[in-house]
Amino acid sequence: MSEKTILSVKDVNVYYGPIHAVKDISFDVKEGEIVSLVGANGAGKSTTLATVSGLLRSKTGSIEFMGESIFSTPAHKIVAKGLCHVPEGRRIFQQLTVEENLELGAYVRGRDGIPASKELVFEQFPRLKERRRQQAGTLSGGEQQMLAMGRGLMCNPKLMMLDEPSMGLAPILVEQIFEIIQTLHKSGVTILLVEQNAQMALSIANRAYVLETGRITMSGDAHELMNDDRVRSAYLGG
Repeated sequence: MSEKTILSVKDVNVYYGPIHAVKDISFDVKEGEIVSLVGANGAGKSTTLATVSGLLRSKTGSIEFMGESIFSTPAHKIVAKGLCHVPEGRRIFQQLTVEENLELGAYVRGRDGIPASKELVFEQFPRLKERRRQQAGTLSGGEQQMLAMGRGLMCNPKLMMLDEPSMGLAPILVEQIFEIIQTLHKSGVTILLVEQNAQMALSIANRAYVLETGRITMSGDAHELMNDDRVRSAYLGG
């Protein structure tokens, strides 16, 4: 595994009005890793991803992607650099077809790379190929999550940030989504994963950070954290 740091976040603080949602967070992601941010609902996980992708702004600190500061870069320019954010709740365009949703994922690249990217997505997600002309709003929850991830892949990301990909899905579909995440990782995509299902998140990650009320309280090897008594009692029902 590469030791090259692809994402470096240092001393980030984010506020929603008077509420201090993220407090002095620092973490990094190395090229080729799956890194998980785990914690209870409201711990600041989604806020952290939104800040990295430029949708929210930190009051302090620094955020670097591929060795370059993106601290004050507009969100669309961050996507163009190869950092993709698949948001919580999927946020697909319900009225558009599967294919149209995918094409919108490549808007930062120009039209040249779209056909090849689409074929790669259809290889990863054969179900989407079968439903390419179907309205996205008619897909099942699992298929909509696949579409959200496929749309993210269309920008040819160096780092893919996934926010709660298993939310609202039946257990059998959760397993399927996590298998897909591992397949994407094997194909060369570095992944930063936010997930309330700590058991699944830690089982596929290389490293993990535990967030509690906006602060990182623990970090380390994902499998070691999975066996830590504090993590087990708080997040794994152990």
